[in-house]
Amino acid sequence: MKTQNKALVTLMIAGLFLNSTIVLKAGNKDRAGEAGATELLINPFARSSGWAGANSAGIHGLEAMYMNVAGTAFTPHTELLFCHTNWLVGTGIAINSFGFTQKVGGTGVIGLGVMSMDFGDIPITTVNLPEGGIGTFHPNFTNIALSYAKGFSESIYGGVVVKAISESIANVAARGVSMDAGIQYVSGKYDQIKFGISLRNVGPRMRFSGDGLSFKGTAPSGAYAMTLEQRSQDFDLPTMLNIGGSYDFYFSQDSTSRKNNRITAAGTFTSNSFSEDEFKLGVEYAWKSMFMIRAGYDYEQGITSVANRTTCFTGPSFGGTVELPFGKHGSTFGIDYSYRATNPFQGVHSFGARINL
Repeated sequence: MKTQNKALVTLMIAGLFLNSTIVLKAGNKDRAGEAGATELLINPFARSSGWAGANSAGIHGLEAMYMNVAGTAFTPHTELLFCHTNWLVGTGIAINSFGFTQKVGGTGVIGLGVMSMDFGDIPITTVNLPEGGIGTFHPNFTNIALSYAKGFSESIYGGVVVKAISESIANVAARGVSMDAGIQYVSGKYDQIKFGISLRNVGPRMRFSGDGLSFKGTAPSGAYAMTLEQRSQDFDLPTMLNIGGSYDFYFSQDSTSRKNNRITAAGTFTSNSFSEDEFKLGVEYAWKSMFMIRAGYDYEQGITSVANRTTCFTGPSFGGTVELPFGKHGSTFGIDYSYRATNPFQGVHSFGARINL
């Protein structure tokens, strides 16, 4: 069994590095803006976004499904999570995310995550009625993710995610599927050294289709009318590679050797196929794993210059968590919050609630 596990881990790592080579070769500035389904790049959860997503090597639980799925393998029993995000305050866009992870067998964990973007009601306009007044339409972006992760040893954890992607309005839609894979490695006397690598959003190209891309025309002779359908261009998914590491510093222990004060420094390099590469740095302080504060910075080329910046995010982020125990079996209930600075708009606010049973 150990030989099989080692072979499987080796195969997964080789696959990740092989695909990462493809990602690194594919990424260039000339392709910026060519990918679709860019909502796959959004981190919809408060805890991990509070330190700019720098903790891809040490992230645990359901949030790991959106950064490095190997981290879901650390779910001790059952985790339920909900998060609401006010995306780019001033635009009226909201993101609701929820899901659960459940331990199965000795070392396996399955997970289900749903992310849905709400753009509100948008007025319908036409060439003849550019001011609207004939109703509204409601865009719908939804991603549903299924994951499985497993601990192969006390140090190595791996997992995969399959995501169903849906983007639609009333008469036009695009649907697709993508996969993620990730590995996390843990070492040290107190498991304080962590390393992780994940490849995300790998899948076939998508295309919009539907009645909204057709129109009625009249033959040159005027004798009859016909319906003409326009074909939309295929688009790629925003494939990305995360490579991260973190280190936990413990400053005091009580008589039962439980770590009371922890400071974690983390960093992640993200190679994007269709946008600038990112360098994410973050730090988190935790007291008894009950009260946590964190801050991070997401750097990419040109981000400090208003003229050269290619994103509305300016880099800084911060957040906090209160997680309290209840019951007799080690269950906890937690509240998370994060803020991400932007210009323009008034930032991104995320509020989350989680239950560990």
